[in-house]
Amino acid sequence: MSSIFVIFVGLLGLAVGSFLNVAVSRVPAGLSVVRPRSACPPCATPIAARDNIPVVSWLLLGRRCRACRVPIPARYPLVEALTALLFIAEALRFGRSEVLPAVLVFTAGLLALAACDAERFLLPRRLVYPTLGLTSACLLAAAAATGQWHRLGVTAACGVGGFAVFFALHWVRPAWLGFGDVRLAGLLGTGLGWLGPWYLVFALLAGSVAGLLVGIALMTAGRATRRTRLPFGVFLAAGAIAALLVGAPVVHWYESVSDLNATGAPLTTGPHQP
Repeated sequence: MSSIFVIFVGLLGLAVGSFLNVAVSRVPAGLSVVRPRSACPPCATPIAARDNIPVVSWLLLGRRCRACRVPIPARYPLVEALTALLFIAEALRFGRSEVLPAVLVFTAGLLALAACDAERFLLPRRLVYPTLGLTSACLLAAAAATGQWHRLGVTAACGVGGFAVFFALHWVRPAWLGFGDVRLAGLLGTGLGWLGPWYLVFALLAGSVAGLLVGIALMTAGRATRRTRLPFGVFLAAGAIAALLVGAPVVHWYESVSDLNATGAPLTTGPHQP
């Protein structure tokens, strides 16, 4: 794969990350992501083009608005840089495959949702549904280009399955999960189902374990109690991205072990016992 392609995807990630910041700031407030043009929230001064270069402008401005000198939150460059880095990692992982556009759209939506959940404990439907629609459209295009229509069936089943499992958990114990997490589980199933159902299982387990460990660490440090809310959507999004980037070896290992177990073959590789 050419370095030019990877650089292009990274620059695309910076631009997309800049748009995600707009979405994170405006969508929870019910505002349009198109109009008006970006402005400094405290002083309402429109942001000039020279001050709207992802990451670079934040550094050159000394992390402050040019007009009112109010500090610009670190979330802006972090989202931009993280989007670019993940886009590059996924370009290296999937190459110029037909599924890469769906992966990039899915990842961008997850980053926006994670940022909203981290800041406001909110997973807006106005972000979940467009991400779901765009990801599904890209997967449909991938199926048409490759002829792998059976993968769409697996994708749909994983989307419905993820939603159903979390809906049941929400119905049994509403205090455990908000309904935003239920919608997010359906999105995860759709985004990961193309790769296979075990990728969804990996994402849900990884996200749940990460949330549990962070909660235990915060309680141990005296910074949280059992009643402290955690943005579970952040951990689910992280688990899904981990499944995309590093889930393949784990899934392949589990599938090989399962196949060996099903055929009755020995699972050990040490010397035979008498």
